[in-house]
Amino acid sequence: MSTFRFHALQQTANRKPVKVEELDRKSAIFGSNVFNDKAMRQFLTSEAYSAVKNAEQHGTKIDRRLADYIALGMKEWALTKGVTHYTHWFQPLTGTTAEKHDAFFETSYDGSDPVEKFGGSQLVQQEPDASSFPNGGIRNTFEARGYTAWDPTSPAFIYGTTLCIPTVFVSYTGEALDYKTPLLRALHAIDEAATDVCRYFDKNVKKVTATLGWEQEYFLVDSALANSRPDIMLTGRTLLGHTSAKGQQLEDHYFGSIPTRVLNYMRDLENECMLLGIPVKTRHNEVAPNQFELAPIFEETNLAVDHNSLLMDVMQKVAERHDFKVLFHEKPFKGVNGSGKHNNWSLATDTGINLLGPGKTPMSNLQFLTFFINTIKAVYTNEELMRASIATATNDHRLGANEAPPAIISVFIGQQLTKVLAELEGVSSGKLSPEEKTDLKLNVVGKIPDVLLDNTDRNRTSPFAFTGNKFEFRAVGSSANCANAMTIVNTIVAKQLKDFKKEVDTLIETKDMKKDDAIFNVLREYIKETKAILFEGDGYSDAWEQEAAKRGLSNFKTTPSALKAKVSAQTLALFQEMNVMNHVEAEARYEIELEEYTKKIQIEGRVLGDIARNHVIPTAIRYQNILIENVKGLKEIFDTEFEVIGKEQIILIKEISGHIAAINSQVEEMTEARKAANALTSAEEMAHAYCDNVKPFFDTIRVHCDKLELLVDNEIWTLTKYRELLFTK
Repeated sequence: MSTFRFHALQQTANRKPVKVEELDRKSAIFGSNVFNDKAMRQFLTSEAYSAVKNAEQHGTKIDRRLADYIALGMKEWALTKGVTHYTHWFQPLTGTTAEKHDAFFETSYDGSDPVEKFGGSQLVQQEPDASSFPNGGIRNTFEARGYTAWDPTSPAFIYGTTLCIPTVFVSYTGEALDYKTPLLRALHAIDEAATDVCRYFDKNVKKVTATLGWEQEYFLVDSALANSRPDIMLTGRTLLGHTSAKGQQLEDHYFGSIPTRVLNYMRDLENECMLLGIPVKTRHNEVAPNQFELAPIFEETNLAVDHNSLLMDVMQKVAERHDFKVLFHEKPFKGVNGSGKHNNWSLATDTGINLLGPGKTPMSNLQFLTFFINTIKAVYTNEELMRASIATATNDHRLGANEAPPAIISVFIGQQLTKVLAELEGVSSGKLSPEEKTDLKLNVVGKIPDVLLDNTDRNRTSPFAFTGNKFEFRAVGSSANCANAMTIVNTIVAKQLKDFKKEVDTLIETKDMKKDDAIFNVLREYIKETKAILFEGDGYSDAWEQEAAKRGLSNFKTTPSALKAKVSAQTLALFQEMNVMNHVEAEARYEIELEEYTKKIQIEGRVLGDIARNHVIPTAIRYQNILIENVKGLKEIFDTEFEVIGKEQIILIKEISGHIAAINSQVEEMTEARKAANALTSAEEMAHAYCDNVKPFFDTIRVHCDKLELLVDNEIWTLTKYRELLFTK
C-alpha cells in the first residue's frame, strides 16, 4: 500500500497546469447561460414576460396559459444553446442539490414524428420520488410522492446540456422538504415587517429586500493524494495524521502569491460562474496551507443562496478538470485553520437605501439606528436559535478552535457605536424636550457617519459582527447551505421589527407621543435589555467563557445540545407566527439534523476503526518485524552484548506494541459504544450517545496512530502525510 502513496505523490509532482482560455470580458459573458431579463425579453411575449416579472417582484401567481408560453420561450432559448434535457433543480435536506434530467425529446404514440416538447406543466411542477430524501417522519417510505414547484424569483440556467429550473420541494401533504421553502417564507416576512417600519421614515418604500454576500472558504488537494486517503474520500476530512513540522505558523500563505495550478483552476471556475450569472469578484489564499477563498458581489438572499449551492457543485466539477479535490469540511486538517462561510447580511429598500448603512442626515441615521438596534435585540432574544442554525457535526470541530468564532453567540459593534448606544440609553423617558431632541439629533445621531468613518477595526472572534453597513454572521460553516442560517436571521429580525412597530404605535396612540419620541423611547429600552449580547473583546479567551456564563448567554459546544433550541416553545411559536414553518416542519427538521449528526459520527467511527486496524496496525507490525529481525541479527553477532547494542530497537519494539495494544482496545470499546448507541430508538438519545460515548474515542485512537506515524519508517507508511497533503502544489 505504501507504493500507492508514493505513486500518488509522483502523479502530483508530474502535474502540469491546465491551460485556461479567457472566454471574453466578464461583463460580456456574465449571465450568458441564464434565462435572465435580456433572454426573457427576446424569447417571451410581452404578456408572458410581465407575468414572470410580477411573480418575481410581487409574488403574483402565474396563469397556466401563460406558463405554457413561458415554457415555450424557455425551451426555444435553451435549444439555441444546444440543450437536450431539463431538470427541476432543488435543495433537499441532504445538504446537497438534487436533479432528475428529462429529455425535451418526445414521440407520438406510434413512435413517429419526434419533437422537442416542454410545456407549462413540466415547467411549473414535477413529481420526483420523495421517499429517499430526509423527511423527519413527515412521509412514510411507502408514501413516495413529493412535488417540486418552479420558483420564478430565481432564474433558470443552463449547465452543460441541461436546462436547470430552480424549484421548491414539498411533500404530498404540503410540508416543506427543502431549504428554499422556509427561506422564501422568511424573506416574505422580513419584507412585510421591514417595509412597515420603513414607512416611519419614508412613505415611498414599498418593498425591502434582504441581501446576502457569502464568502466561501475551501481547501484544494490534488485528487491523487485525496484518493490515497480513505478518510478524506469517505468523510471529507483526515481522521488521523500527525501535524506537519511546518504549518501556518510563518503566516506566509495568507494573501500570498496564488500557485499556478490553483490560479488556473480559479480562472476556469470564474468563467463558469460568469456564464451562470454568479457574480464572483474576490479570490485569494487563506490562512492555512492549500486553503483559499472566493466571494461574490451582494445579491438578493434567495438568489445568493441558490448561487452558493450551485457554486459548490460547479467547484467540484471544475476541480476534476484540474485534478483537484475540493474540501468543504470545516476542519479537514488538525492543527491548521478550518473553513467558514461568512454570511454578510443586510436590508435594502426599493428606493435604493441600505437600511444598515448610515445616512447623511439625522433622519436617515435614526432609520439606521432603528434597524441596527432591532437586529441586536433579535439576536439577543434568539441567541440559542442562532447557535442552532450553524450546528453541525462538521462545524463543531471549528467553532471556538482559536480560528473561528466561539460557540457563544455575541454581537460586535465596535467602540464608537457602543458609545452612541450609551448616549441613546440616556434618553429621558417619555416626550423629549426640544433641547434634548436637538442635542440628540445633532450631536449623537447626526454624527454617526463620521463615527463610522474611523470605526474600521474588525473582531474576527465575533460570531455576529457589524462591519460598517452590514452584519457578518461569521460562525456559518463552509459546507453549510446558507439558507439554514439566513432563514433564522430573517425570521428573528422580522419578528422583532413587527414587535417594535407595535410598541411604537402603542406609545403614539396611548401616550400621545410624537413618532420620533416613541422610537427613541423604545430603542432606549432595547439598548438596556441587550447589553449582555454585546462583546468587544477576545472571544477565544477563557475569561469570556466565564463572563458569558455570568451574563446568562448559552454555550452549547456540541450539535445535539445546540439543536434543541430549534424545537423550543419559543422557536415553534416564532415560526408559526411568522408563517415560516409549522410545528410539523420544524420538528421534522430537528429530527433530520439529529439523524445527520449521528450518521456522520457513525461513518467517521467506522472509517477510523477500519484505517486504524487495516492500515496503521499492519504497517506498524511490518516495521516492528524489521526491528525484530535486526535485533535477532545483533544477538547472533554480539551474543550477550546485543541488549546493550540493540537497546534503542528493543525500546522501539515495546513502544510500538504499546500503541498497537491501545489502538486495538480503543477500537473495540468504540465499536461496543456504537452498538449501544445504535440500539437506542430516540433520534435525540442516539445523537447524544454518539456525541458523548462514541466520539471521545476518536481523539484517543488518533493519538496512538499519530505516534506510530512518527515511529514507523516513512518508506512503508501507507497514508499520505500532512506535509504532502498541505504543501504539494
